[in-house]
Amino acid sequence: MSKYFLSLLLVVFTIHFSEAQTAKDYFMSGVKKDQAGDHAGAIEEYSKSIAIDSTKFQTFNNRGISKNDIGDLKGALKDYNKAIELNPKIADTYNNRGNVKDKLKDYKGAIKDYTKAIELDPKNTFAFYNRGNSKTDLGSYSEAIKDFTKSIALKPDYARAYFNRAIAKQHMNDKAGACSDFRKAEKLGYSKAKEEIKKNCQ
Repeated sequence: MSKYFLSLLLVVFTIHFSEAQTAKDYFMSGVKKDQAGDHAGAIEEYSKSIAIDSTKFQTFNNRGISKNDIGDLKGALKDYNKAIELNPKIADTYNNRGNVKDKLKDYKGAIKDYTKAIELDPKNTFAFYNRGNSKTDLGSYSEAIKDFTKSIALKPDYARAYFNRAIAKQHMNDKAGACSDFRKAEKLGYSKAKEEIKKNCQ
C-alpha cells in the first residue's frame, strides 16, 4: 500500500516577521536546503530561526517535515504539536501530524488528526487519502473505501488512491472492484498496479 502525503511539504508561507528579519532569513535558508534534499541542514536553519523568533507556526511545521524526512518521528511530532499550539486552524499541520502518528502505529490518533484536518478543510483530498490508509491499518476496510472514494472524487486522477482502494477491496473479497481500481491506477501511471494486475487479475 502506498502511504502518506505531506500536504504542506516545503510550502513557503507569507510570514510577517516584523523586526525579526534575521529569523526570516534563516527560515528561507531552511526552505532552500530542504528543497535541495539537505534535511539535516534545513533543521539547523529552522532551529536558528526559532531561537530568534519562536512564535511562527510555519517554522515549527517545516522543521517537523524535515525531521520526518530524516526519520526523527518523535522530534517531528513535538514540532507539529508546537505548530498546532501556535495556530490550531491549519488543516495541513494536522494532516502532517497524522502521518507521523500513523508511522508510530498510533492509528487512532492519526485518524483523529486527519478528521480534524477534514473539519478545517472539507476538500482536503490528502487528508481523506491518509485517513483511508490508517483505517486500512486498523482493518476498517469498508470505512477506508469510503475515504479513498472521497479522495478520488476530489482528485479524479489520484492514482495512489485508486491503488489503495483496490487493496481495501481485496480485503473485502471484492476481486472485480479491486481489479477495476488496479487497472485505473495503472492507466494513470502508477507502476505498482501492474504487478497486482498480473498477480491477481488475470
